[in-house]
Amino acid sequence: MRTIAVINQKGGCGKTTISINLASALAGAGKRTLLVDMDPQSHCAVGLAVPEEQIEQSIYDVLISAGREEPVQLREILWEIGERFELAPASIDLAAFEQQMAGVAGREDSLKYVLEQLDDGYDFVVLDCPPSIGLLTFVALRAATDVLVPVDTGYFSLHGLSKQLDTLSVLCKQCPGQISVKILASMYDIRTRIGREILAELRKNFADKMFKTVVNFNTKLKEATSLGQPINEYDTASRGHRDFAALAGEVVGVEAKEERREYLESLQEQLATISSSAEELLETVTPAAEVPRQVSEGDTGEKLAEFYGVKQLTDAVLFSTLYPRAKNVQIAGDFNNWQPENAPMEKIGANGVWQIKLPLTLGKYHYRFVVDGQWQQDPYNEQTELNPFGEFNSVIEVK
Repeated sequence: MRTIAVINQKGGCGKTTISINLASALAGAGKRTLLVDMDPQSHCAVGLAVPEEQIEQSIYDVLISAGREEPVQLREILWEIGERFELAPASIDLAAFEQQMAGVAGREDSLKYVLEQLDDGYDFVVLDCPPSIGLLTFVALRAATDVLVPVDTGYFSLHGLSKQLDTLSVLCKQCPGQISVKILASMYDIRTRIGREILAELRKNFADKMFKTVVNFNTKLKEATSLGQPINEYDTASRGHRDFAALAGEVVGVEAKEERREYLESLQEQLATISSSAEELLETVTPAAEVPRQVSEGDTGEKLAEFYGVKQLTDAVLFSTLYPRAKNVQIAGDFNNWQPENAPMEKIGANGVWQIKLPLTLGKYHYRFVVDGQWQQDPYNEQTELNPFGEFNSVIEVK
C-alpha cells in the first residue's frame, strides 16, 4: 500500500482539488483508493458532496481514540464515493487534535498505526494535509511513503517551494525511512509569460524530481468541485480529466525507492541555483502586487502599462492583468455587487494587457476576473481568501 501525502504550507495552490481528483483517478485506473482528509476545514467532504450535517464521526475520532480500549475503527467512518474510492472525512474537531494529544506517547504515529491496521486491500491512500506545518502535517508525513508537493506556476511559486523544502528537510530528520518526494506543477496557465518561464525553470532545475504531468488551469475542474464531483465523473472530455489520468498513470508507475534525507539534501543543493534563477527571472518580469503601494502622479502611462496586479493610485485603484488571447476581460467584486458587466477592462496595446481604474474608497475588497465568461482569481495578486464556493477571491485593501 502506498500512502501519498499532498503537502504545501502555501494556500491557494489547488491542494484539495489535486487530492480529490488524484484519488478518483487512481480508483478509475483500477486501484482501490482511500482519501483521508487531514484538514480541519473538511474541504474534501465539500468537494465530494458529502453532507456535513451527516458526518457523525471523522478521522479525528479515529485518531483520538487509537490508544483507548475501544477505539473507533477507520471503517466505521468511511463514505463510499465511487467504485474503489472511499473517503475518511475530517471535521472542525481536528483543529483541537494537537491540544487533545498533548503529552500522549506516540501521537506522531497515530495515523501510521491506524493505516497499518487496514486489512481491506487498499492500493493507495491519499492524505490531504492542512495548508500549514503543524502536528497534523507531521502525523501525515510520518505515515507517508510518498510526498507530493503541488506548486502553482505563479509569481510566488519558487519562493514558496524553497520554504516548503526547507521545512521538509527539518521534518525529515525526525522521519527515518524511505519516501518519494516529487513536485507537481499545478494551476498552469500557458497564456501567461511568467507561468511559462517558471515552469521552464522548475523543469530545468528539478528535472526527474518533478512529475512530467502538469495540471493546467481548467474551469471544468472548478465546476466539478462546486457540484461535488471528481473531474472523471463530471467531464471525461475535459483537459482536467486528461491531466489527472496522466498523473495517476505516473504515480502508479513510480516506486518509492529514494532515501528521504538523501533526496531532500540533493534538492537543497539545487535550491541556491533555482533561487538565483528565480531572482533573475523575476527581474525580467514585472512583479505581482505584493502589497498595494502608492504611485505618484508623475508615473508615466508606459510604466503603468508594464505593471500586472493591483496598485493604489492617488485617486483610484489600478487593476492590470495579462491575457493575450482573451477577447473580453471584466472585473467583479463587492465594490460593484459582483456584476462584471458593470466593469469591463480595457485592452492596452497589442501584448494582451488589460486594465481598469476604479475610484475605491478606504476599505477591504474581494474581487475576481471574468475572462471570456470564465471566473478566476487574479494570477498576479498573492492576497486571497476562500469563498463559499470553495474557490479563492483576490483581495485588495485600500488604505
